[in-house]
Amino acid sequence: MAKVTGVGGVFFKDSKSQELQDWYRDTVGVPANKEGYLMFPWRELDNPDKMGATVFSVFDKGSDYFGDDNQQFMINFRVDDLDAMLERLTADGTKVLEAREEFEFGKFAWIVDPAGNRVELWEPTHSDIDF
Repeated sequence: MAKVTGVGGVFFKDSKSQELQDWYRDTVGVPANKEGYLMFPWRELDNPDKMGATVFSVFDKGSDYFGDDNQQFMINFRVDDLDAMLERLTADGTKVLEAREEFEFGKFAWIVDPAGNRVELWEPTHSDIDF
């Protein structure tokens, strides 16, 4: 059965997103990769040669990436089989959004929780994270 394997990211909105993101990096010490994305690197428990990361990102207040304008945060869950997860959630009556995206680092889809929050699901490709 498809399952969630971890938190892929935590995202929220702010009117001064870049300033706040810089503050988290420079003042708090949230690590960033060489492209400037804030993320916490880690190794897979069952396969320590494989690296992953949990992303921490501040979006512009006006971003529509979270769906509803009133939604101020979004969680991204890593999943092991996106298609199977979406099938199961659909069968369970969860609202599954039609949009899908695929990049070199994985496949993405979105669901809506019972409180109306958009939740991002990510099936990552297994490539090394370059820090």
